[in-house]
Amino acid sequence: MGLKIEVKNMDFFYGSKKILTDINLEIEKPGLICIVGPNGVGKSTLVKCILGLHKPSAGTILVDGVDISLIPPKELSKIMGFVPVQTNEVFSMSVVDTIMMGRYPHQKMGVASDLDWKIVNRAMNMMQVKHLATQNFNELSAGQHQKVAITKGLAQTPRVLILDEPTSNLDAKHQLQVMETLRDIAHEVGMIIIMVSHDLNLSSKFADEVIMMSVPGVIHKVGLPEEVLTADNISTIYGVECEVIIHKGRPHVILERALEEN
Repeated sequence: MGLKIEVKNMDFFYGSKKILTDINLEIEKPGLICIVGPNGVGKSTLVKCILGLHKPSAGTILVDGVDISLIPPKELSKIMGFVPVQTNEVFSMSVVDTIMMGRYPHQKMGVASDLDWKIVNRAMNMMQVKHLATQNFNELSAGQHQKVAITKGLAQTPRVLILDEPTSNLDAKHQLQVMETLRDIAHEVGMIIIMVSHDLNLSSKFADEVIMMSVPGVIHKVGLPEEVLTADNISTIYGVECEVIIHKGRPHVILERALEEN
């Protein structure tokens, strides 16, 4: 299931505003990768470029050596799946049928096969949403919406699954459950899972690798959580004073105070 993503010398503009600057990145090892950084540094824009939803203003993005712009959308959707930060989708259908939509790229004439149903059931078991299967998607809570959206992404069986703040609507218990599940799936299936996160401690606890971004839309540091989530890096990038302690082999960030802007 191995796959290599290469981002080379990529810039991205929204109109005249430069959002991403000279991004160079290689991702090929399966695992859970968290992208962190302050608001407005281009985290979501970066993943949308990797997904082919935005076209870079300069540079290239390669998947197994092929320029992403040359891959047909349906074929690309077999390779990469996406779960947005907060789904605004409205599906007047059952949860199980909503999740089955993730199988569309693999279906012929839109007809679900026995394999499709097997994969959907497995994804529902992974995300512990099978008890919601017959409920109407529109009647779920925000947290349940998010878990079903992640399940739909998993049912797509992509080689890369990209999620934008997947824990944003979840309480503490379900945040931990989702993060643990995503990490375990990445390791067990050999999948690359990339997620944008604002929670430094969740990222530290579960990520195999952390990508830290900073203004003006650049990559500040890439590495293991203990290499990236240091007090110096957090102070420099976020403008906060903090203490970082090691807890069970992982850094844990204790925020102290906001630093005065120069």
